[in-house]
Amino acid sequence: MNKDFPFMNRDLSWLSFNHRVLQEAKDPSVPLLEQIKFLAIYSSNLDEFFRVRVGQLKNLVNLGKRTQKELNFEPRQIYRQILNTVNKHQAEFIKIFELQIIPELKRHNINLLRRLDLNPKQQKFAETYFRDNMLPFVQPVLLVPGMVRIFLNNGALYLSIRMVPKANPKAAEQYAIVKIPSDHLPRFIRLPSDNTRHDLIMLDDIVRHSISMLFPGYEIIDTYSIKLTRDAELYIDDEFAGDLIQKIKSSLNKRNVGPPSRLVYDKEIPKTMLNFLRTMFEVENADLLKEGRYHNNSDFFSFPDFGLKHLKYNPLPPLRHNILEFVKDYFAELAEKEHLLTFPFQSYESVIRFFEEAAKDQFVTHIKLIQYRVAKNSRIMDALIEAVEAGKNVSVFIEVKARFDEEANLKWGEKLQKAGVRVHYSFPGLKVHSKLALIRRIESDVPKFYGYLSTGNFNEDTAKIYSDFGLFTTDLRLTQEIAGVFSFLETGKLLKFDFQHLLVGQFNLREKLIELIQREMEHARTGKPAKIILKMNSLQDEEMIQWLYRASQANVEIKLIIRGICCLVPGVKGFSENIECVSIVDRFLEHARAFYFLDNGKEHIYLSSADWMSRNLSHRIETAFPIYSPTFKKEILEVLNLQLNDNVKARIVDHSWSNEYKKNLSYLVIRSQTETYYYLKRKQETLQER
Repeated sequence: MNKDFPFMNRDLSWLSFNHRVLQEAKDPSVPLLEQIKFLAIYSSNLDEFFRVRVGQLKNLVNLGKRTQKELNFEPRQIYRQILNTVNKHQAEFIKIFELQIIPELKRHNINLLRRLDLNPKQQKFAETYFRDNMLPFVQPVLLVPGMVRIFLNNGALYLSIRMVPKANPKAAEQYAIVKIPSDHLPRFIRLPSDNTRHDLIMLDDIVRHSISMLFPGYEIIDTYSIKLTRDAELYIDDEFAGDLIQKIKSSLNKRNVGPPSRLVYDKEIPKTMLNFLRTMFEVENADLLKEGRYHNNSDFFSFPDFGLKHLKYNPLPPLRHNILEFVKDYFAELAEKEHLLTFPFQSYESVIRFFEEAAKDQFVTHIKLIQYRVAKNSRIMDALIEAVEAGKNVSVFIEVKARFDEEANLKWGEKLQKAGVRVHYSFPGLKVHSKLALIRRIESDVPKFYGYLSTGNFNEDTAKIYSDFGLFTTDLRLTQEIAGVFSFLETGKLLKFDFQHLLVGQFNLREKLIELIQREMEHARTGKPAKIILKMNSLQDEEMIQWLYRASQANVEIKLIIRGICCLVPGVKGFSENIECVSIVDRFLEHARAFYFLDNGKEHIYLSSADWMSRNLSHRIETAFPIYSPTFKKEILEVLNLQLNDNVKARIVDHSWSNEYKKNLSYLVIRSQTETYYYLKRKQETLQER
């Protein structure tokens, strides 16, 4: 990027993050079945990246040069760098899988067999399985140039086949494709074997073994797997005109028929055959990406564990909140004091109970909630339906532009509306990403408000694997302003309301964050201690990066914990000598956002739904909420310091993108996620003893 300050390209920075995920797959300290899971996460991430980011970048590449000048970067150059980087990572993926994972599986008597490895009994099993389960789905198609155009489904697996007629073996090769029905059947099939072995085969290889059944008049020379990924962006011409929800529904119907963003293929495929397929499916040369024998490796999520628990992480069962989960008078407890929860180390039951208790409590009159990503089977949504059936006023704002959750959110919205819930949907040109809930309860004839603010979604599934903070409060300073956010979401207006405590996107979020940075700069200039700790998923916004550079130049100490994209470059002379950045990838997804400002000892801590990206700070309703309790400030700072001192799973983020592990400079091993769990467990046990 042509800038006068250091700035990493966001897409290349994201690829660096995904490489950190791949590092976990080859880390020998990670249990074997968890390594396989990280292969799945890496692959799932990459699929989404190509469907979203690369699809958008290709559109920029296709723009005229005059339009590209306005971008301040060369899309084609970035596109080439992306492809080169992905190719390197894919080569590493193949090496990890074939030279590390497969041999290690064998050491534990788990054998992932190919078709030529099968014994007669297993061959018969494969053939029977193919006839009984797969024939209706495989869809064999002979590829003939100039005939009907063949459409490849997005993300579907296919075998491309080289063959010649048996009647004329010297004739020119012919090509065909067959679908591998992994969308209907398990990808990993257990094979008959003796009690000392765990034999299994991939669905792909059952198709390979039985392919001659589909082309009886041909001699099969070889087969090669392919997969096409399509652009998944919802292209809505004008969000401000017409029915936005209907436009989103219409766009969803087109998502899986978008233009190709890549064709991945088996690296062993002959060049002439690859060129034929490229022409047949109208794919550009630049969109070809070679992989190994298998694609859709996100299916490794379903790799069987054979009951071998020692090949997985030792369990860290969520800590039950001894008060909120078991107290009889739930709302009396919340009224007495605030409660801070840290997920997934602590159980999410306390949050679910918040809504289930409200649904049946005779004194609760109103429930308000913002929903961004909904769990498939959501007890929270069920509680809202129960509440409205009990005569309560229930209002839910559903963001239907939550990428890849649009359809699920629309279905939940329709279900809630049918039950009588007042549902509000997306704003044109704006996403709502805040994580807020508010309950109104009549106590002694006076309304009392109970608020819940979080860094994570109201999603019971992700709460088990995402690291987040949540705060229950009745503090009027916060609950009144939560009500103000809901007032805006329900009416689109905010009359004579000024946020003094919450930092809210579109109102005061960016300005207040800059003010907090400037305050640290002023302290540093006057010789006072000045320190900023920022934890988030992504840091990309140019203005905020420039302010952090200025703070570094003013001698403010800045510590960053950035899981994913980091466009700021730490440690650059004249810009960021006082900035250090680490990224932590471990068994749980780091999802919490926390902002710490020393302020000459006053210590301001905000927890937030917002990353420091332009989209979050300028095009979304986000919320950052202050922590006023000294006890909670201490607890959050303890968690942040554990992450800053992590010497097991922390990687150094710098200009090299090498993702080197942070060195252990002491004899004490600190793995922050594990240490956080036991820190909270000790704290809970201490409270129990009291």
